[in-house]
Amino acid sequence: MDTPIDSDFIDPRHFTKTVLQLAGSCPVLASRAIFSAIGAKVLEKSAALHPGLYDRLTQQPLSAPLEYSVCTGESLTSQSLRAAAAQILRDIPFFARMAGDPHTGAALLDAVASVALPAAVAFQLALARDVYPQLYQRSLRTALVSAWLAQAPMASRPDMGMAAAAGLLHDLGMLHLDPILLKPEAGLDTNQRHQLDAHALVSKALLERHHAFPPELLRAVAEHHEYLDGSGYPKQLAGDAISDLGRILSLAGMVATVFAAGRDAPEQHLFVILRMNLYRYDTALVARLMALIKHELDVLNMGMSVLQDPVDQLLKIEQLIADWPAALMDIPKLAPARHAGLALLASQVTQLQHQLAHAGVGPAQLRYIGSDALDDSLQQELTLLAKELAWQLRTLARQTCLCWRLAPEERYPDALQDWLERVDAQVAPADVFIKNSPLAPVDNALVAT
Repeated sequence: MDTPIDSDFIDPRHFTKTVLQLAGSCPVLASRAIFSAIGAKVLEKSAALHPGLYDRLTQQPLSAPLEYSVCTGESLTSQSLRAAAAQILRDIPFFARMAGDPHTGAALLDAVASVALPAAVAFQLALARDVYPQLYQRSLRTALVSAWLAQAPMASRPDMGMAAAAGLLHDLGMLHLDPILLKPEAGLDTNQRHQLDAHALVSKALLERHHAFPPELLRAVAEHHEYLDGSGYPKQLAGDAISDLGRILSLAGMVATVFAAGRDAPEQHLFVILRMNLYRYDTALVARLMALIKHELDVLNMGMSVLQDPVDQLLKIEQLIADWPAALMDIPKLAPARHAGLALLASQVTQLQHQLAHAGVGPAQLRYIGSDALDDSLQQELTLLAKELAWQLRTLARQTCLCWRLAPEERYPDALQDWLERVDAQVAPADVFIKNSPLAPVDNALVAT
């Protein structure tokens, strides 16, 4: 309980508000007397919390984090975790195939049920379950996929139980940040974006407090939005700098988001994402997923909305990627940090273009396909590709802005400003297709999908 969390990352008022929201619908009690940091008693032991206590609980810092001092009658246990995970294996065909034979399914459920549940962690999971059920269900799906992927051959094969724990707990930090981050339609200001980019570190710090989780798990939680090509966050780690468990968790979180309730054609969507992002993920893990998907693709019913002309959309997006202003690196006296950041982005642009060609949707290949007489299957696949590529274009624009990082009164160079405006004009009309991308850095996708 002694690991501090940077106050720039977390405001305890957000978590308090969520706890009191739960208290408005089911009993939440003080498991011990609650004191302020200066020793004043705020609430007696066994007192019931209610929304009217917000000012009293937030007027001064508390002597201990609130999650250590409260409990709910609807407690979360290893048995309830196992039952919820078993429901996922029954309800989602992909997960049922992932479970395979009864022995494998039992091993996955045992891994989830084995997760250590200190009282404060159990309370936070119950809070997610009852206030943000989409976040809770996504964490369960991530736990199952992580445990399953832990069976893949890797340099240091993680234990299935540890992988399940990392998947279940990796987004605990989201409960302590501004709740607007969990609203898919919300536009984020600079401070909210800063919180979001830091949420993996918040989750790690929250878990460190308990001294119940191994260093490998804590490291993976901090890495769960890092990608092998260095395009992730919060530290832009790349390659061998990302642990094996971190690689599992990054991929498992994406898979879990694809299979959120109500999503169109999730298996086809996952197949396209994997084809388009081979450079982001561990190849052994991707191959394991691909093998689980491929034999089902021909019999699945797409049942999804499509773009009228996905070829045209893809060509326009690919042109904008090709027009990324690499000449910015040639500006005289460019700050070293900007030059290094731009050089990394330039390599990612080249890598993306190579990946498009490898996937069969480079500009020359698209022109050969043409827009006339696309059969339903191809139109659906190209729509999914356009959706993912539109997200990647938007992400490239955001990363370029972060790399340039304007000083007060500074303006973007004309070439960059022009390119950003063209990106906005191209991507904005396609928001309906890209807002739920499971790869997006904005974790609004936790509830959007």
